[in-house]
Amino acid sequence: MSRKKLSPSEIDGVQYRRVPTWQVAVGMLLNGSAMAFYILMGMMSYLGGAGYGIATAVIGVILSASRIFDGLIDPFLAVWIDKFNTRFGKMRILLLLGFVIRTVAVLMLFVWFSNGSHGIVLFVALYLVNIIGNSIFDIVGNMVGPIMTNDPKQRPTIQVWATIYNYLFPMAFTLLSTMVLLPRFGNEYTVPFLSLFCIIQVVVAGVLTLISFIGLTPVDKPENFIGIAATTDEYKVSMGDMFRFLRSNKPFRLYIYAAVSDKLAQNVLSQSIVSTMLFGILIGDMQFGTLISMISMLPSIIFAIIGAKFAGARGNKEATVVWTWICTIIAVVSVIFCGVIDMTLIKSNIIFTAIFFVLLLGGNGAKMCVTMANGAMRADIIDYELDRSSKYLPAVVTATYNFIDQIVTSLGATIATTSVALIGYVNTLPQPTDAPTPAIKWVTMGLYFGLPILGWICTFIAMKFYHLTKEEMVNVQKRIADKKTEILSQAEV
Repeated sequence: MSRKKLSPSEIDGVQYRRVPTWQVAVGMLLNGSAMAFYILMGMMSYLGGAGYGIATAVIGVILSASRIFDGLIDPFLAVWIDKFNTRFGKMRILLLLGFVIRTVAVLMLFVWFSNGSHGIVLFVALYLVNIIGNSIFDIVGNMVGPIMTNDPKQRPTIQVWATIYNYLFPMAFTLLSTMVLLPRFGNEYTVPFLSLFCIIQVVVAGVLTLISFIGLTPVDKPENFIGIAATTDEYKVSMGDMFRFLRSNKPFRLYIYAAVSDKLAQNVLSQSIVSTMLFGILIGDMQFGTLISMISMLPSIIFAIIGAKFAGARGNKEATVVWTWICTIIAVVSVIFCGVIDMTLIKSNIIFTAIFFVLLLGGNGAKMCVTMANGAMRADIIDYELDRSSKYLPAVVTATYNFIDQIVTSLGATIATTSVALIGYVNTLPQPTDAPTPAIKWVTMGLYFGLPILGWICTFIAMKFYHLTKEEMVNVQKRIADKKTEILSQAEV
């Protein structure tokens, strides 16, 4: 007679909140919508130059300053979002609002006014409007995981779907732009190319957002957004909660050190300038380089499943440390390999092609696992804060992270544009047709591999002092359940 397998609730002695897998898969499609705009924003450097006549260095400063603006408005939006409630819930209404705002902004930027005659003022104004829409959409989108489940085994699974979409959709969008659209415009990032790509991205993002609502509807209800206090006044949200949260929540501060350092490197890599130099100039074939990069990402999705099982069994902290070590080792080997060979041979020498592919595959897979654990860790911190302060603050936690993240990663565009300006690209940007030079090679290696290594070193330091292990998160959920039970019993009396 087979023995019945115990559920996580039975094992831990906590009644966890869970949702069906199909609901997770559908609801997390909103990440695909976010990625459509994320890829589009990676082309802002080209749009500013070709569509508005702005110099390269100035574009970098504008994009960096705008990220600071993004961080500054996040706290105010977060408090408003946590206060916002209707009898229909909040997530779908606010996601739709954010989508509409940024859609109008990017259509104005890329399509309606990008004729080279409107200049810097309109460019900045429209970009700031786009940022407001992005902030609303992203803050609410980051609330979805914690709202769907607090089960420590299902929480990494939700992040698996988010991570898969965060990889698959950028891959598809990049293949579309690089393999299909760009050759039709002479391999140049022209205004007609950017306008067409923008329209496609907006349509796809809209469809994905609407489909995601099917998965969000069952959990988007008022009772899922309250704290664990005896009266409603005790769990009302204010601006002061953000400062108290940042001051008192040590795990969050350590999480910031780890996550934001990685995010800065990721932001630099997302700039089209960097991929153009690596694949278009150094390898010498933009389409080949992009294709091999995209193919190397496909099998790495399996790593997300492996990483989720590891995180579910060992906790998000240990998963972060283990996979970050793997990322670091692969990056160091990649620098050595690319440094000693002529990278143009990668497209013609089968052995070099295979080695480069394996390094990309291993790096992408390990990064996916880190990203998966990183997202689940933020959900842990939201529940830890609920236990600590009795206030449920998913938007405040997300926006506080975004505030610091935007301030630090605002340097991303500046780092990329300043780096290429130092090697001669002052008034122009690198194009796939440019000739490779030693300066381009080592700047690219520093941006593509060096910055991530520095970020991972910060992660190791932060995780040494981070105490929200798997065992501690079980205790957190038990304390939350006990507090809710006590409040209900007092209400009955």
